[in-house]
Parts: sequence; C-alpha cells; structure tokens
Amino acid sequence: MTDTKELKHDFWKSLDSSPFVFLQLDAAPETAVPMTAQLDKDANSAIWFFTTKDHVLANGGPATATFAGKGHEMFARFSGVLTEETSKERLDKQWSTIVEAWFPGGKDDPNLLMLRMDLGQAEIWNSDLGFVDNAKMLFGFDVREDAKEEHTETTL
Repeated sequence: MTDTKELKHDFWKSLDSSPFVFLQLDAAPETAVPMTAQLDKDANSAIWFFTTKDHVLANGGPATATFAGKGHEMFARFSGVLTEETSKERLDKQWSTIVEAWFPGGKDDPNLLMLRMDLGQAEIWNSDLGFVDNAKMLFGFDVREDAKEEHTETTL
C-alpha cells in the first residue's frame, strides 16, 4: 500500500536537496525552462521563483513543474498557479547571495519579479525501490506491483 505522507515528505526533502525544476505555463508548453525553487519549510503549499518582468513566465497563470531528484531517486510532476509575490517580507526571506548572483541589481532592481506558485495536484515517484526489489529486477522478476507502492497522486 502506498504511503502518500511518506512519499510527500521524501519529495520535499529531495526538492530541498536539489531545488531545480522545469517550469512551464500550461497554456504555452513551449515556455518550459529550468528554474530554481525557493522553498520555505513552513509553507508546504507554495514555492517561489525569482525572474524578471520581461521573462516568458512573467504573466503567470496555471503552470506545471517537473522534477528529477539527485541521483534520480525521486521524480515528480506538480501543478499550481503562478502569481506575482508582492510581499516585501517574503522577498527578504527568500533572498540569498545565490539569488543575488543572478540579479546583480539587487532586491530593488525595477525588472526583478518574484513569482509564487500556489501548489495543487502532484504525482510523485520514488525510484529507489530498495535492495530486495533491485535484486528481484537483477534476476528478471516482475516488480511492477512493488513499484506501485512507490508512486502516489496527491495534493501538495
């Protein structure tokens, strides 16, 4: 039986370890670009992205992100809605020297745009099936039923 709570926990941990996603506007799949997710451990229903006002994602709207964790142990696809984040407190909280490296104009750059993605549905796969299932695969045994336990569809 799939443990959705555990898979969600593992997803957040994996995203924190490697916060890179491919993000696209649902209305325009050709907008897909790699972005760095800005996480807040106390806000598990939203993530943030820094970009510019002239960027292809700047208009916001329904969006989908795809994720592959370090070592390909975790995969996910999640949807949400991108909107401009106007909170100065949130900007200060998410700002870092790494972000500043991409935006040398700093927090007051008139072209800087912070987007919030309010999260919706997600599909999560844990590809680390464990020692026993990996051994079964090496000997050609069917592991499809076991793998189903490492997959969930949920709301983030």
